[in-house]
Amino acid sequence: MANHKSALKRIRSNEKKRVLNRYQHKTTRNAIKAIRLATDKADASSKLSAVISMIDKLAKKNIIHDNKASNLKSKLTKHVAKL
Repeated sequence: MANHKSALKRIRSNEKKRVLNRYQHKTTRNAIKAIRLATDKADASSKLSAVISMIDKLAKKNIIHDNKASNLKSKLTKHVAKL
């Protein structure tokens, strides 16, 4: 167990960040799944800009890697264009 006040505070703040990051990541994954399951092009394209924004935010905070974000955005854009 940590002995310093700063170490105890770091443990608390890390836990808060971990929970928030997991929530944001899971929400983004659910939104991606919704686009992949969508059959209507208008519906999917309207959701696409919001999902791309979510992916960019995850990459900016280093929750996911920049290259993974680029790959996801590319594949989703191709998928929506194919509908």
